[in-house]
Amino acid sequence: MTESFNPFSLAGKKILVTGASSGIGKAIAIACAKMGATIIATARNEQRLSVTVSQMPLGEHKAVKADLTKQEDIYALVVGLPQLDGLVQCAGVGSRVLCKNITKEDIQHIFMPNVEAPILLQTAILEKRKINKAASIVFIASRAADVPSIGNATYSASKGAIISYAKCLALELAPLMIRVNCVCPAMIWTDLILKGGIDKEQMEGAQLKYPLKRYGQPEDVANLALYLLSDASSWMTGSAVDLTGGS
Repeated sequence: MTESFNPFSLAGKKILVTGASSGIGKAIAIACAKMGATIIATARNEQRLSVTVSQMPLGEHKAVKADLTKQEDIYALVVGLPQLDGLVQCAGVGSRVLCKNITKEDIQHIFMPNVEAPILLQTAILEKRKINKAASIVFIASRAADVPSIGNATYSASKGAIISYAKCLALELAPLMIRVNCVCPAMIWTDLILKGGIDKEQMEGAQLKYPLKRYGQPEDVANLALYLLSDASSWMTGSAVDLTGGS
């Protein structure tokens, strides 16, 4: 009997997912586990992380509480990691402040978790040689990097920065056959956008302007991340893939 061929399988792969306690990160962690991966899920909220892991198929999955804006937490996380076959950098925050009102504190609030933390985590992983050759790294960016909206300047800038960083990283890691790509979603139904002070009823109406008549769900992003983490995308690096529902 011929063995089934599935280039999308993640069986045997060890994958770290940041921001795995809610939203897109949670959906990606669970989806990867369902595709056979062993997951190290990290976020700041230990209780919600435990919920994420409880929704995975049985396996040697691990939840690690960490605040990646703190160097000591990055170090503790990385020292305890196995050799990784995949990494999803999803942790981040959002806010809306008009350009005329932006303060240094507003910039730090966004750039520390969205830019500084993932870059320094990546540095630590590379320094400790915790990622295997031919591994895949996925950054969850945003269409906001190219699509301006009022009050979204610092968030948009942070996502543009991480896309630029990822493209440089892809070149530097290509000799090791390590791939680096970004996913750039449009509006996704998560707590992050609802906490931004946008009225839910207005959003439900606005989503009908999308050609596919809806905003995305975290699972839509997770499915694209699965492809980028799998061997099916082995000739893909340095890309920033828009995921927009046609918008």
